[in-house]
Amino acid sequence: MPFSKVGHRLFCHITRNWQGVPLETLEVVVNLIGSTTTGEGLEVHAWLDGKAYKKGRKVTAEQLGEISIKRNKFHGEWNYEIHPNV
Repeated sequence: MPFSKVGHRLFCHITRNWQGVPLETLEVVVNLIGSTTTGEGLEVHAWLDGKAYKKGRKVTAEQLGEISIKRNKFHGEWNYEIHPNV
């Protein structure tokens, strides 16, 4: 899967943040990702989703259209939130 533009720009800051730290557990990785910031104001929020998901599930166009996506005013094509449908 190709890296998104946001992921590409974010990854260098994340790897700089965990430089020299042994990534021994998922908790360590998530905490290091979540504590990543930059001088320009980037904040990263991360949490571990321990839920088990089936592999190979296919999403129909109709299901995709039902997803509640809130796009950010600044580069909404990259910055968005996915909210649960209630």
